Amino acid sequence: MEDLLQLRGKYIVIMGVANQRSIAWGVAKSLDKAGAKLIFTYRKERSYKKLVKLLEDNNLEAEFVLQCDVNEDESIQQAFAQIGEKAGVIHGLVHSVASAPTEDLKGAFIDTSRSGFAAAQDSSSYSLVAVTKAARPLMREGGAIIAMSYLGAERVVGGYNVMGVAKASLEASVKYLASEVGADQIRVNAISAGAIRTISAKGVPSFNQILHQIEETSPLKRNVTQEDIGDMSVAMLSALSRGVTGEIVYVDSGYNILG
Repeated sequence: MEDLLQLRGKYIVIMGVANQRSIAWGVAKSLDKAGAKLIFTYRKERSYKKLVKLLEDNNLEAEFVLQCDVNEDESIQQAFAQIGEKAGVIHGLVHSVASAPTEDLKGAFIDTSRSGFAAAQDSSSYSLVAVTKAARPLMREGGAIIAMSYLGAERVVGGYNVMGVAKASLEASVKYLASEVGADQIRVNAISAGAIRTISAKGVPSFNQILHQIEETSPLKRNVTQEDIGDMSVAMLSALSRGVTGEIVYVDSGYNILG
């Protein structure tokens, strides 16, 4: 299987690990098992100690850990300049970054503030464009970029509000980016993950109801796990999916196929 994956010794950048419940953490664990060399970024200084402790507690080795605020172009440029100096080349990137002001998730979507709408788009969608642009020169050997989305990008999910619109923008960006960087043999895809108990999910008022509904009605009659998302991410970053780009891949126990 490792020969098929072709990830051993390859440099993969992982953005968005907040804690042990993060989807990005599940991806990191699966990539570690596949033998990839992992580079982690964190946004704020307070996140650094948490990330380092998480790595130590789980005996997971990082090639290096560096700061990157996806809301700041200068920070992105500095981060990828450092990655270039230390790694020389990267083969994959995991974009698992999204946020929106809490107050714009709690109320009605029609009451979304102008600033909240812009903030959600910047953090959750434009950031993928910005980091793809920064990563492209380092992906001289080709590679793959994956982003994390959710069903709320295409359907109304109660309480998801402005984040759903931001995820719709993210998925459209995946397709446009895939079209532009494909000539460099760089693939861009998104995984539409089923509901998982992350910190971000706590901000969605209907989250517990969504979990129960998936268990009751999805074809597999269960919620997905970090491992489910992590293992599909490995496939999407590896040679197994070498002919796939610009796609939204659902890992949600089949819930998305229901009317």
